[in-house]
Amino acid sequence: MAKHIFVTGGVVSSLGKGLTSASIGLLLERRGLNVRMQKLDPYINVDPGTMSPYQHGEVYVLDDGSETDLDLGHYERFTNSPLSKKSNYTTGRIYRSVIEKERRGEYLGGTVQVVPHVTDEIKAAVLDLGEPGVDVVITELGGTVGDIEGLPFLEAIRQVALDVGRQNCLYIHLTLVPYLKAAREAKTKPTQHSVGQLRQIGIQPDILIVRTERPLGRENAEKIALFCNVEKNAVIEEMDKEFSIYEVPLGLAEHKLDRLITDRLGLPAGELKIDDWRELMQSIRHPKQEVTIAVVGKYIDHRDAYKSIYESLDHAGFSHNSRVLVKRIEAEELEEQDPEIVLSGIDGLLVPGGFGYRGIEGKVKAIQFARECEIPYFGICLGMQCAVIEFARNRLGLAEANSSEFSAETPDPVICLLEEQKTVTDKGGTMRLGTQPCQLVENSRAAACYGTSEVSERHRHRYEFNPEYEQAFEKAGMIAAGKSPSGKLVEVVEIPAHPWFVAVQFHPEFKSKPHAAHPLFRGFVEAALRYHQQRASVSV
Repeated sequence: MAKHIFVTGGVVSSLGKGLTSASIGLLLERRGLNVRMQKLDPYINVDPGTMSPYQHGEVYVLDDGSETDLDLGHYERFTNSPLSKKSNYTTGRIYRSVIEKERRGEYLGGTVQVVPHVTDEIKAAVLDLGEPGVDVVITELGGTVGDIEGLPFLEAIRQVALDVGRQNCLYIHLTLVPYLKAAREAKTKPTQHSVGQLRQIGIQPDILIVRTERPLGRENAEKIALFCNVEKNAVIEEMDKEFSIYEVPLGLAEHKLDRLITDRLGLPAGELKIDDWRELMQSIRHPKQEVTIAVVGKYIDHRDAYKSIYESLDHAGFSHNSRVLVKRIEAEELEEQDPEIVLSGIDGLLVPGGFGYRGIEGKVKAIQFARECEIPYFGICLGMQCAVIEFARNRLGLAEANSSEFSAETPDPVICLLEEQKTVTDKGGTMRLGTQPCQLVENSRAAACYGTSEVSERHRHRYEFNPEYEQAFEKAGMIAAGKSPSGKLVEVVEIPAHPWFVAVQFHPEFKSKPHAAHPLFRGFVEAALRYHQQRASVSV
């Protein structure tokens, strides 16, 4: 039988439950255990696909096309746990399933209630991951203890222990001990209240992981243990990290969290093997060089909106023993200012995905600047479409070229709606989603980066390069360097005469890991490093 670990959060939101859960998964995998990861989100949306990046951050897409919470990105970057639609459930999805069963008559006319019907559905989602061969299922519960919408999930995970046995369940509560500068002391009372709320529900945490800006101290740890009814060694300090999120697993390992978990659950674990992670942290702390990449987007003031982009740039930097300094630029800023001023001093430009017309003209201006000044450019999804629009206007002379998403009346729709999307009316879960194969042109930059001509990448889009313009683009110097196996969809465009100009319709950021940077990000950062060295030699 698989063991179950439940991670809850208290006091405030945004404490880093996703990172902590991913770090626990990594530590257990590094002790030879087979782990599965899962996130339960209490909001009523069926999935995050239609949610604003300002509220939710990025939508993380899985191989099977599931649009999921951004914490699943942490799960994939830290662990080898296979993720699917079973890995992320929302209240909306749970209730939809219950209502569909009621409509089919599966409850035989009974009154449908939160308990037991909704809680049974939640439990089924949790237990479904504990298939044969799985040692541990780690389930993170979104939100904060005390949120009204989270109560059915808390009740469900309480019941799991009754179903599988308390000895097979472990409850970890992530909380905050704030430091009050005026009083010059840390305050444990919020943690006590948070645990008290859990205990009223019927859940006694086994382990408390305490977020803090300053060392917790033995006295505070003992006070928390006493008033929260946990053992002293089960109060784990997790201080804010100075350099990188990739320090988190090492900090938890120093406090022997992995041993505490394996002992409590009686897991047949081997020794912890994490030397490569320690070596990674050494290279992060002591890079040999730095490179500056501008990211021009429309959600720049929300860091989580491009979370996987920033992490992938970091991974590429790690692979070159370099630190990537990201210059975040709001696309609308470039609509009114000179790109030469805003983009001065950069070594590379990346334009990520997005939706809607706002900021498009600023992105187009930034891309034109990078193309004409021969600055390495990497376009992703909308970043590819904007590159196509810019090239059409300024190289093909099609002054009104645009995407039909932004201008239905454009005489030159160089970006148009996918054929399969023309009859779609619903917004949620209806885009071209998930892993799709792509065939790369031999000797293209993309093929050189991958080291192969056949790849598979994750997609999330409705619009495509208009194939009617392909020959005109090729004559002017922009080639279709990658296509779908049918040859109908252009997935990659390049400018061979440019030092490094690659734009892709898919989302490579979803397949990058700290020890295995995505090939395209690695190639982009390598080109930016060369450009940086050229600039440095010229200035000398």
